[in-house]
Amino acid sequence: MSNNSKRVSVVSKLTAVSSRPTGPGHTHPFTALDHAMGLHSLHIIYYYKHNIFTYFDLDPSRVSLSEVLSLYPPVTGRLTRDGDGNWQVKCNDAGVRVVKAHVGTTLDEWLRSADGLEERDLTVWDDMPDDPNTWSPFRVQINEFQGGGIAIGLSCTHMQADPTCATLLLNSWTQTHRGQPMTHPPVYSTLQTHGPPLPNLQTKSTSFYTTKSKHVQNQPPSVQMATATFIFSHAAIKQSLIQVHDNCPDATPFDLLAALFWTRVARLKASEHERKRSLSVCVDFRKQLRPPLPLGYYGNALHFSLLSLDSEEIDGGGLGNVVERVHHHLSSMEKEEFRSAIEWFESHKEEGGGCNKFAPPFRMYGPELTCISMEHMIDVPSGPTGKAGKPLMYGAMFDEEAGPVHVSYNVGNVEGEGLIMVMPACPDDEDEMLRRTVMVALSRKELAELCEDQAVLGLHPTMLLSGRH
Repeated sequence: MSNNSKRVSVVSKLTAVSSRPTGPGHTHPFTALDHAMGLHSLHIIYYYKHNIFTYFDLDPSRVSLSEVLSLYPPVTGRLTRDGDGNWQVKCNDAGVRVVKAHVGTTLDEWLRSADGLEERDLTVWDDMPDDPNTWSPFRVQINEFQGGGIAIGLSCTHMQADPTCATLLLNSWTQTHRGQPMTHPPVYSTLQTHGPPLPNLQTKSTSFYTTKSKHVQNQPPSVQMATATFIFSHAAIKQSLIQVHDNCPDATPFDLLAALFWTRVARLKASEHERKRSLSVCVDFRKQLRPPLPLGYYGNALHFSLLSLDSEEIDGGGLGNVVERVHHHLSSMEKEEFRSAIEWFESHKEEGGGCNKFAPPFRMYGPELTCISMEHMIDVPSGPTGKAGKPLMYGAMFDEEAGPVHVSYNVGNVEGEGLIMVMPACPDDEDEMLRRTVMVALSRKELAELCEDQAVLGLHPTMLLSGRH
């Protein structure tokens, strides 16, 4: 938490433990992909219009949290090394750190006036120490706003969870609180490749990861990122998809927004010497494997791939052309790309010492401009209507009437050109499922220019958490 915070003040701290103890000697090993995410942290904030808690230390919500933690032993455990020197969780029921805080403004004013740096004050976090024996890898912060409303901040090491995994933990808490069964309970299966051995591991993915792993790390990142959030209406996205239809009739909202922000950010970073512009595209691969992983798979299931275009194509090829290139990049990705990447991580060992120790982590988010797709967060039920369900993060309701009005995601320790995250927005109704939220992290100067970019403003976004009053 920021020492310079003026509007967020901590009032109490406690530890939430599971209601049923885990058996002795239980551990949860991390995969090689989990290890690779070790330089990053994950921060999620759920905003609610009404205060759903009373006194948390006595509130039924604390009871339901303890109940759900019983199904998540790795969340309440502590990190340790196994015999090969790889990280694992000792599931010892040590508990989750919970902080209660007051915010010296209203929820609406906060969303209008806070910036991404101040928003971090809503999520308590301490980087992992050299000896993490007593360090809590998950933190929860409950923030009360003046006049009602709360924000629930969840922070964790990215080695433990990806955005899907962390989101489902919060969803499971709310479902347990309402006395409902978990829609996607945690699944602790080993991340393995499926099918016969791949005849060729020299795929584009493994080449990209090899290059990325050799990038010289800066500690800490040389440029502090500023963030802003843009919310685009269903109507604006629908109209824009119509405009690019001739180039890409099957374009998704992600294709459109990834292309839009990539081209606009590329103009801000334009250099006469650059012949290529590159975008690292991050997708969840739970549904991409065959057979697919369950949505509740606990751990990291993210795949990063590189899309490069000539500078002329970015600058003068038209938005529709770039939308088509993004769409083709994702839709043409062979299943072997995902499998080969998993095998690359599993086979990538540290030179010298034990032959089973995974290689050190490297920055997965950077140095290239990185764009994260969270389109898989839109749940599509098997019911007769065929309509898409409510986005997973907006199903986190502590009562039947009050769901979150906004959800923020942030990744810690991002390096390089910046981060773009495209995710579902809070739907106005079930027929407006094209609404999207785009969170952008850039250098402060570049972000200020992007917030004035006419191509972005032409879609009439609502801007939140940008520090712009």
